[in-house]
Amino acid sequence: MRNGKGVRIALAISVALNLLVIGLVAGAVLRDGGPRGRMGNDLALGPFTEALAPADRAALRQEFMQRMPEMRDARRQMRADFKGLLLALRAEPFDVAAVRGLIAGQSERMAGRLAVGQDLLVGRIEAMTPEARAAFADRLEEGLRRGPERRGAGG
Repeated sequence: MRNGKGVRIALAISVALNLLVIGLVAGAVLRDGGPRGRMGNDLALGPFTEALAPADRAALRQEFMQRMPEMRDARRQMRADFKGLLLALRAEPFDVAAVRGLIAGQSERMAGRLAVGQDLLVGRIEAMTPEARAAFADRLEEGLRRGPERRGAGG
């Protein structure tokens, strides 16, 4: 039984770290487009937003901020969520239900933002000319071929 509890704790920590990364990326949206003024992985759309032309990335970000003006408050909420999660992870006795509840709340909020981002992305793609859409597909394919390691090298 001890082994099962260890796996659950490791899973909870893994999910928390993934959420932390997503939170940091979402925070980049709030800093004028993030590093190098690019959308990058914002909204968890990763390779899709990176494959957009710079003007489309900027427009997508602007559309997102117009559709979700409460995004600025989301950063405070994310910080509070992570503070609570860190406290719960360090608590003795460990309360797995509390951790699950905190992670579920974070996931719900992120899922809502992701859905908005996906909707806006599809709308942007739909508005592209066939040539622009083909160029987008080429950039997406190239980005997928190179993988995430290129992001650390300045994109």
